[in-house]
Amino acid sequence: MSAKKPLPPPPPLPRLGVESHAHLDDPRFLQDLDQVLSRAAAAGVAHLGQVFLGPEAWEKGKKRFPQNPAHPEVFFLLGIHPAEAHAFPPDVPDRIRALLLADPDASRVRALGEIGLDYHWKDCPPSVQKEMFRRQLRLARDLDLPVVIHCREATEDAFSLLRGEDFPGRPLLWHCFGGDSALAARIVDAGWHLSIPGPVTYPANADLRRAVASIPQDRLLVETDCPYLAPHPLRGRRNEPAFLGYTIAAMAEARNMDPAALWAACGENARRFFRLEDRTAARKAET
Repeated sequence: MSAKKPLPPPPPLPRLGVESHAHLDDPRFLQDLDQVLSRAAAAGVAHLGQVFLGPEAWEKGKKRFPQNPAHPEVFFLLGIHPAEAHAFPPDVPDRIRALLLADPDASRVRALGEIGLDYHWKDCPPSVQKEMFRRQLRLARDLDLPVVIHCREATEDAFSLLRGEDFPGRPLLWHCFGGDSALAARIVDAGWHLSIPGPVTYPANADLRRAVASIPQDRLLVETDCPYLAPHPLRGRRNEPAFLGYTIAAMAEARNMDPAALWAACGENARRFFRLEDRTAARKAET
């Protein structure tokens, strides 16, 4: 059996980017997390959003991400994934609230997410998903936190629920956007942001690239959703933040832009959306 070919290097980028959505507590990163973070920094990632799916995952995993100047600065997202809403008690948002109000690490939680609706998987009834989504939206509003949503095969219900909770115009990021220009326009018109994942690089995804070309620059972010959705030419491998350069290159080509300029713009959008400048200023004041 032949050895795997070495990974091609990602395009070089300045250390100005933000990985807006990663699952680095996944067991696939158990053995080499430090190297993954070092490679991310070398690839130009300045900040990294680590997603914890539930309070147990956060309490268990947060200490694995101490701040290290050789790594991206890691901030946290915390929420209940819609496909897993049935696995948690209905009052879990109250537990999340208590943790965020009492835990000294809560300042690193910069958004509630990923939350939303997912009708692709059939384990969790839509009614349960909607109630958990609604309760988490209200928690985000009460705590003045942005939200990062997951929406799969549930677009109309998601829009309806978000309108009912008065979320148009509030800070919301449509995670792992894979739709067309019409859906992108609806999201932009609601005042929200969109995060683009690796599948924008897949040859068959011309509609997604057209959508990326149509989105106002100040609404665009970029993500891996790792360990999933590795970009071309790495499709089928474990994804990681160091591969964001391929995604940015495809986005920049669709927009007829310089990749480094788009990388910097998406990074600035993410820092503004997640209020990372506020966190950096507060940390400097503490020291």
